[in-house]
Amino acid sequence: MSPIPVTLLTGFLGAGKTTLLNHILQASHGHQIAVIENEFGPVNIDSTLLIVSATEVVEMSNGCLCCTIRGDLAKTLHTLQQRKEAGELQFERVVIETTGLADPTPIAQTFFASPELTTSYVLDAVITVIDALHGLQQLDEHSVARRQAGFADRLLLSKTDLVNAAHVEMLSTRLATINSTAPQYRLMQGKIDLALLFDVRGFHLDEDLLNRQPASPTRLYAPIQSKLRRIGQPAADKSFNDDIAALHLQHAGPLDLGRISAFMNQLMTQYGGDLLRHKGVLAIAGEPRRLIFQGVHNIAGFDYGRDWAESPPRSDIVLIGRGLPTEALQAGFANCIVVEQAGRAPCSFVNVGRSSETV
Repeated sequence: MSPIPVTLLTGFLGAGKTTLLNHILQASHGHQIAVIENEFGPVNIDSTLLIVSATEVVEMSNGCLCCTIRGDLAKTLHTLQQRKEAGELQFERVVIETTGLADPTPIAQTFFASPELTTSYVLDAVITVIDALHGLQQLDEHSVARRQAGFADRLLLSKTDLVNAAHVEMLSTRLATINSTAPQYRLMQGKIDLALLFDVRGFHLDEDLLNRQPASPTRLYAPIQSKLRRIGQPAADKSFNDDIAALHLQHAGPLDLGRISAFMNQLMTQYGGDLLRHKGVLAIAGEPRRLIFQGVHNIAGFDYGRDWAESPPRSDIVLIGRGLPTEALQAGFANCIVVEQAGRAPCSFVNVGRSSETV
C-alpha cells in the first residue's frame, strides 16, 4: 500500500488559511481528504454540510473529513490510519493546518523522525499562505513569517485585490529572495485549483526537485511573474535585509564525491539549526548518474537519478537558511569542483558567528 500524501498548510495569522480550508472541505473536487485542524483555529463549517459527527472527526458532504488535534500530531495521524485500516474512515490524502505562529519545521521533521509515520504517510509539500496586504510588514516584524516563507514549496498570495500591482511585485520579489524555488500564485477568495497544491512531490528525490512547476495552470491561477527569481536566472534586485535567504551554488561540471560529501556533512553539522531546506542535483566525477539530495536542518536523504546522457552534467545546490555565511559557503563549494591540478585541500568553510535568534 502506498503511503498517504500529506500537505502541510502554514501561514501567518490572518493570511487566509481558514478560508482556503473551507474551500477544500466544501468544494466538489472528488478527493477524499482528511483535514487536521489545530485546536486554536477551528474551521467554521455550516452544519448543513455535515454528514456524521464522530469523536474528534467530522465528515463533510463532499467526502472530506475534518478533525482537531487534541494532543500529539504523530498520535493523531496514527489513530486516523488505524481507523482507516479498520474501515471506519475513508481518505486518500491529508492536509494539516498549523497555527499562524507556528514554525513548520518541527512538523515536517515529524515525518522523517518517526518510523511508524514513514510507512503510512509521505510529506508531499509545504504550502504557505501570504497576506498581500500585510505581508511585507509581517516579514519585517516576525521571524516565524520569514521561516514559513522560506520553508514553502508553494507560496499563495491572498488579498492581492486589496493592493496595487506595484505592492504585489515588491512582495513577490522579496519572497523570491527568501525562497527562490517556490512558485507563487494568487489565492482568489480562498479558492485555487487543488492541482496546484497536491502531488507537488516537494520532498521526493528526483531531478526536478529544484524547479517543480505544475504542467499547465489555468489562467485564473497563473503564477505571479514580475521579478520572481528562478534557478539559473540572475537574482532580483535586493533591497531587503532579511535574515532568511536562498543561496544558489552552481557549477557547469562535476564535483569530487569525497569533498562534496564533507562539505554537506560540515554544513549540516555546523549550520543545521539555521538551515531550513537544502536540496540539490549534482554531477559527480566518474559517475554517469545524477546524485540527488534534499534535507531539513541536519536531516538529509540522497539517491541517484537518471544518467546525464541527455544533457551536459552540471551541479546545483539551493540552500535556504538564516544568516548563512554566503562567501564562505561559496568558497567551500568551489573547493569541491574537480580540477586537473593535484593537491587540493578537502573542501571546507570558515566558522562564522550565528544569529542569536533561536528556532
